[in-house]
Amino acid sequence: MGIEILVIIKAIIMGIVEGLTEFIPVSSTGHLILTGSIINFKGEFADMFEVVIQLGAILAVVVLYWQKIKDSVIDFVTYIFTKGKKGETGFKFGINVIVGTIPAVILGGIFHDKIKSVLFGAGPVVIGFIVGGILLIIIENKFRKNKHAIKDIDKITPMESLKIGIFQCLAMWPGMSRSASTIMGGWVSGLSTTVAAEYSFFLAIPAMVGSSGLDLIKFDYSKMNATNAIALLVGFVVSFIIALIVMKKFVSYLKKRPMRVFAVYRIGAGIIFAILILVGALKI
Repeated sequence: MGIEILVIIKAIIMGIVEGLTEFIPVSSTGHLILTGSIINFKGEFADMFEVVIQLGAILAVVVLYWQKIKDSVIDFVTYIFTKGKKGETGFKFGINVIVGTIPAVILGGIFHDKIKSVLFGAGPVVIGFIVGGILLIIIENKFRKNKHAIKDIDKITPMESLKIGIFQCLAMWPGMSRSASTIMGGWVSGLSTTVAAEYSFFLAIPAMVGSSGLDLIKFDYSKMNATNAIALLVGFVVSFIIALIVMKKFVSYLKKRPMRVFAVYRIGAGIIFAILILVGALKI
């Protein structure tokens, strides 16, 4: 009984970490790897658990932006069946999401296993934290104050979507952050901060569902038991609820303040974790 309760407690902790970090530019994958190392939540089930709770966070995007998603899907289908006479806005938005997803699909499909085996450790995460934080500061200082920035998500072009999609590939290095990578790509492409953040949320749906699907297919389900099943459910629900709250707060925050605070946090956390690795308190 004690072991079972401990697993559930670890599931709650991991769910909270995922929900807090998935959509802000600090790297949820990096935090999950480091947290898992600290609380000794590792192994094949832990790897699959992280995938499932990420899907919980993605569900938060679907719930929060359900009207936009539903309208876009209806427009997309309408545009096709009316041969372009109706539904142009939703069709263009759908195409932009597809175009923005293509770079990650290509690189992820080719290097998925290699990335998992080489980069998913505390050492690479620490490097990603620090490098990503520095890039965030540099790119925000140069591009955020663009007076002609795009302030309507439906005004994004396929070329801008492709640029953002290329930046999203940086997130394949755990610690870089998918949110930070796509927002930086949005700035470089001429998007306002809030539009870049919201577009980042939409790009997360196909990117994370695709990546998660590959992991779930490869998992050996014969190793599942009742405790693990409960842990999965608890982690999924916790990450969903926390992510829903954080997304709303994050967009409101970006309307008033810069993202420098997240960059400083990343660099500081990276330095602290690097010291812990050097003294042997955290294993690579």
